[in-house]
Amino acid sequence: MELEKKKVSQELGLNDQTPREIVAELDKYIVGQDEAKKSVAIALRNRWRSHKLPDEMRDDVIPKNILMIGSTGVGKTEIARRLAKLVKAPFIKVEATKFTEVGYVGRDVESIIRDLVQTAVRMVRKQRTEEVKEKAAANALERLLDVLVPEPKRSQNPLGKLFGNAEGDAPPVEEETSKKPGREFVRKRLLAGKMEEQVIELEVADHAKPMVGMFSGSSLEGMGDNLQDMVSSLMPKRMRKRKVTVATARKILEQEEAEKLIDMEEVAETAVELAERSGIVFLDEIDKVAVKGSSSGPDVSREGVQRDILPIVEGSTVMTKYGPVKTDYILFIAAGAFHTAKPSDLIPELQGRFPIRVELKSLLKADFEKILTEPQNALLKQYKALLQTEGLSLEFKADAIERIAELAENVNEQSEDIGARRLHTLLEKLLEQISFEAPDMAKDGKTEVIIDAAYVDERLKDIAKNKDLSQFIL
Repeated sequence: MELEKKKVSQELGLNDQTPREIVAELDKYIVGQDEAKKSVAIALRNRWRSHKLPDEMRDDVIPKNILMIGSTGVGKTEIARRLAKLVKAPFIKVEATKFTEVGYVGRDVESIIRDLVQTAVRMVRKQRTEEVKEKAAANALERLLDVLVPEPKRSQNPLGKLFGNAEGDAPPVEEETSKKPGREFVRKRLLAGKMEEQVIELEVADHAKPMVGMFSGSSLEGMGDNLQDMVSSLMPKRMRKRKVTVATARKILEQEEAEKLIDMEEVAETAVELAERSGIVFLDEIDKVAVKGSSSGPDVSREGVQRDILPIVEGSTVMTKYGPVKTDYILFIAAGAFHTAKPSDLIPELQGRFPIRVELKSLLKADFEKILTEPQNALLKQYKALLQTEGLSLEFKADAIERIAELAENVNEQSEDIGARRLHTLLEKLLEQISFEAPDMAKDGKTEVIIDAAYVDERLKDIAKNKDLSQFIL
């Protein structure tokens, strides 16, 4: 049993995809940035390789952290989002700007590891729930039958207690509860799904609302979690009655039965090991805590955040409510635009902890054209689907797509370079009138709208040409 559980935890922390497969998966959503994709894919594959090493060598192989540098809107955060869905390991994305130096008001950096472990606990619990799903469903069905076909209350002889065991007081020999004809009839109806909408009264545990806000956003956050757990364990469980449909009742009872079957201590141990060996932390906006030149005023706190992040990145032990967590083997991926600051403005010790540097390139016209059409979640596909709900078919000609891409590149060059986010502003302005009139157009029998380069110029050319105006509108 222990070996089986260990195998499950190892499977959770491992990604079987090769670097080429990981890049191919990221290509479905992110255009270009091949270097960044390769670095991330190699880092993930190295986690898999290190798990295959002998124990004595595995402890010496530490992950090589990555620093991604590139202007806003080029795909740094999108790589993190898609990576989170791709990996089987605990993954957390945090903004470095959320944290403050110990002693200042705000979250301390150790909460990153606490959140990572919480993610690991959710993953392991979900895995264990899947394992006991069938047994939990069977137990929940029996409890549901107890509610729908309650046991008849046995009437007692009122004089029985007075004169001892009176004649006829002994209960008749009954069939086994689960085999009664009435119960079997209801069981068949439940399994056939014929009673899903019937409303029943169910007694459920009254979960107290968490004390949100008491310690959140402060360095006492971990203490707040422990205090809340301690109070909830001391207080007896309160029950309350709810009127729910049979379908909802089944879900509630299955969840309760699954919780009874899962050993939470074992879940916590496995989750801590999973977070230590396979955890990935994506530190976004790392450039915002970099200090340019001499530090003074609010910059002192920024440098303090770097100093606090340093021990976590280089390896330390963080106390969580599930036990101590070593951060030596957690992979850190940091990202920042570095518009005003440079990577060299980070403290030297922190720079050394991110040996792999990847620069993400600014997007060009060809990239914008691909972004508009190729990814699975391409912007043009989204707008077509939205207007299709109104019964309106939207079609973009090739010259229109080319013109939108050209305008996006020009406006990014003239004003601030915000990458692919420029396409959102351009398309909103371009389709503003059509979106407004779509319901009326459908009523008048117009079912198709074709957008060509002439329409794009009509709606956007003047604004794009006027540099001052484009800064405010686009």
